[in-house]
Parts: sequence; structure tokens; C-alpha cells
Amino acid sequence: MSTPVGNGARDGMTLILGIDPGSRITGYGVVRDTGRSCEYVASGCIRTGEGALPERLQAVFRGVSEVIRLHGPVTMGIEQVFMAKNADSALKLGQARGAAIVAGIEAGLDVSEYTATQVKQAIAGTGGADKQQVQLMVMHLLKLVQKPQIDASDALAIALCHAHHRQSLIPHGLAGAKRRAGRLRL
Repeated sequence: MSTPVGNGARDGMTLILGIDPGSRITGYGVVRDTGRSCEYVASGCIRTGEGALPERLQAVFRGVSEVIRLHGPVTMGIEQVFMAKNADSALKLGQARGAAIVAGIEAGLDVSEYTATQVKQAIAGTGGADKQQVQLMVMHLLKLVQKPQIDASDALAIALCHAHHRQSLIPHGLAGAKRRAGRLRL
């Protein structure tokens, strides 16, 4: 396990990693939850290339592991697999998602899952928001002056959704109970 550059939880602030998994492009976004708001830390895309699926999955695992090593988040939100019309695409997406989850768990992160509808609801106020609406809200919430690439924007939205979810559990004392009960439901 690698040592993170920073301490992901200090002074009441928590670094959160959001992952938008994909077998060709996996978006990532890191935000700092201050308890009052979230601040942008980093975002980008892990591009796996055109190789065979096992090598692309390895690239997802290594890329997510490197983001964790560089930024030191303590918790991670990831989008759940949706039922696609193409079963092969859904299987590949699920495998890429699994590679990212293993990278998070290996690094000791708490991992939580969110549906696309939950993310859109948390960010745009409606589960029917399109990608551009979510991207604009991410820019507004994080005070960004440039549009992040769409996969990175989705990952930042997942990180923000995770922050909102964590904040709603803390007043009820449920955050620790959820962590103790088993973070990841597969």
C-alpha cells in the first residue's frame, strides 16, 4: 500500500475521491469536504487505450491507485453499474468498476456506491438532469472557471454526492455505524 502525499482527514476536512468508471475512460475527481462546502482539489481521466480488456482493467487499477497515492483521500464514491442495452458493454463497465473499487479498498478507503439518479438529484436537484446540467452545477458548486472534461465532471459530481450523503449521516450518528456495518454493498 502506498503512502499518500497528504493526510486525507485533518482539521475537520475530508478528502473525497469520486470515480466515474469506464473500460476506456475512467473519470476521477477529488474534493475537500470542509463541513460547510466542498473545494476542488483535482480531476482528470484515466485513459486505458485500445489494448485487451485485462490490460485496460490493469490501467484502471493502477491509475486509481496513483490518484489515491498522490492526493490521499480517505473515502471514495463510485457510480453503480446501470443496465445498458448492450450486455457486453455493461459487463466491461462492471469489470472496470471492480478494478477501481479494489484499488480503493486496497488503499484502505471507505467505498460507497451511488446510482446515476442519486448523483443527479444531489447535484442538480433532479434525477433527470443531463450531463451538461450536471457539469454546469459542478462548475458552480466548486467555483470552477473552466469546464472539466465530461468524465472528470461526472466523477466530481459523484464526489460531491458522496460529501452530501456523508454530511446528512453525521448529525444522526449514522456515518460511523454505516462504516462499521460494512461499507460496500455489492
